[in-house]
Amino acid sequence: MTSLVTQKAPDFTAETVMPDNSIAPKSLSDLRGGKYAVLFFYPLDFTFVCPSEILAFDKALGEFKKRNCQVIGVSVDSQFTHLAWKNTPCEKAGIGNIQFPLVADLSKDIARSYGVLFNNTVALRGLFLIDKTGVIRHAVINDLPLGRNVSEALRMLDALQFTEKYGEVCPANWKAGEDGMKATADGVAEYLTKHS
Repeated sequence: MTSLVTQKAPDFTAETVMPDNSIAPKSLSDLRGGKYAVLFFYPLDFTFVCPSEILAFDKALGEFKKRNCQVIGVSVDSQFTHLAWKNTPCEKAGIGNIQFPLVADLSKDIARSYGVLFNNTVALRGLFLIDKTGVIRHAVINDLPLGRNVSEALRMLDALQFTEKYGEVCPANWKAGEDGMKATADGVAEYLTKHS
């Protein structure tokens, strides 16, 4: 498998259920709107781990918006199944009125182009952090039973924005508000001396 990190995010146009429940063909560039994006794939609507992830992303949506980042979900379901799931309340195993777009990938072409199509049936839990220029800067792919950590997606977004703003790199376990590191031998030595 070839990594897409540092590459332009594969573009697509697909039927999408928008936050207001309208359905229309949207391209990745339409959905991003010049913002950062977290594009995440999940296996199927009306399943088990997926709603926990979708609701966790929706709960954190304000944090992503503060960082000028659009969250976009994709599965191999149709736009009609997405809408039915949104119209099903959480207490009946639905996702309710989540406020980010859900892309229909019935042809499986989008999952295939991102390298997350599993056994030609469903998408693995792939997450791609796309910068404002459309380049993938971070990717993580989980097996089907392993849910993602939304806080980690926010941490990686913070790290990307920190490096863009300050030109420094982010060491292991870096969090927003902590020191970065100059990408020089002296910078590494200084950081390690200060933090060891």
